[in-house]
Amino acid sequence: MMNKDIVNALEQIARGQNVNMEVWKETLSAALTSASRKILNNQYEIKVGVDDVTGSFKVSYHKTVVEKVTSPDYEISFKDAKSQGYTGEVGGLMDFPVPLEKFGRIAAQITKQVISKKVRDIERDAIFSEFEEKLDTILNGTVLRKENKNILVDLGDTEGIVPIKEQVFRENWQIGDKIKAYVSEVRKTSKGPQVVLSRIHPSFIKKLFEMEIPEIGEGKVDIKSIARDPGYRIKIAVYSEDRNIDSVGACVGIKGGRIQPVVKELKGEKIDVVEWSSDIKNFTKNALRPAKITNIITDDAAQSVIVTVPDDQLAIAIGKNGQSVKLAAKLVGWKVEVRSETDFAASGAENVKIIADKRKEEEQDPFEAMGLNKKVMDKLKANGFNTKDDFLKATKESLLQVNGLTAKTAEKIIEHVKTIKAQEIVKTDE
Repeated sequence: MMNKDIVNALEQIARGQNVNMEVWKETLSAALTSASRKILNNQYEIKVGVDDVTGSFKVSYHKTVVEKVTSPDYEISFKDAKSQGYTGEVGGLMDFPVPLEKFGRIAAQITKQVISKKVRDIERDAIFSEFEEKLDTILNGTVLRKENKNILVDLGDTEGIVPIKEQVFRENWQIGDKIKAYVSEVRKTSKGPQVVLSRIHPSFIKKLFEMEIPEIGEGKVDIKSIARDPGYRIKIAVYSEDRNIDSVGACVGIKGGRIQPVVKELKGEKIDVVEWSSDIKNFTKNALRPAKITNIITDDAAQSVIVTVPDDQLAIAIGKNGQSVKLAAKLVGWKVEVRSETDFAASGAENVKIIADKRKEEEQDPFEAMGLNKKVMDKLKANGFNTKDDFLKATKESLLQVNGLTAKTAEKIIEHVKTIKAQEIVKTDE
């Protein structure tokens, strides 16, 4: 049976809650144990039993069965125990029910508090799990308010926060505005789950493109790198293995139609979409578009490039406050220095030597740089790979026909061939 006060307390809590029976039993047991200890002044070890079907419960405590009682609160004589139906031996435990009438309003209140806390914890854990699954996605919400310059967002089941460091300072959000943001983190706090949102995270841009550009969403076009000056400009490098797909065109669309939803979401921020290339010269040239490039010198060891442009293109290549060249360097991942033709020429012999050294390097047998030993080169020559053109026509399959040539070596040659082809494309463009 169940005490009326306990039943009323449980009905108040259970109303509208979706808690499974196992959790409910565990919660009810903990609550009744806490209430029973309060009633019995923590004297006894409490045992609670909950019926799976009806939800009814019984609460009991036990005493040790002994021959001679020395502590009446915790012991009962074997003789008295037998007279009350005990069938065990001396040293066993005999259960005594806690009368339900003892569970009055105070006990009911304790039970209600314990269960309410447990239910809140269950709800918080469920919300945490729900939003943890939404990490690395974009969510829609409504601006609730601002606290200490942080934006609080209504996400339905909980609130999200856009910390000031994750905001674009040029964006001005008002209460009630609809907002999209990237879920960068989900934290457990004493007040419940906290969903950390961002409008400047690189993945926010990536996810926007995945949502708006089908070829990116389907994996036909890859985003290789992103560089951003939040609120002003973005450079994004894209690439497709499918030569039938124009990766830049797929993103921009006719008259910019495809990219406009992204631009609108970013409040008019300028977006440059460029073709990614494994060749650093070609990639740098693309990253600095629309500036025209005269010459590019690379330093692989220092991972830096010196770019020469016509004098009238210098401002375009560098950009306002150096924005264009800074973003290009971030996009490429190398240090990028831009010089005008006049400035470069004025540097004199040093630059002439740099160019001469680079040309000498380019004129060397490109396959010497692969470090193939004489034995391997002899095998390749014996199978018809004697000239540069022979290698440029090579495929992995044709190389593997060479007796004793490993797949790793074949892949190394093919990668080198790709680099040479890319370098020749750059030379042609120049």
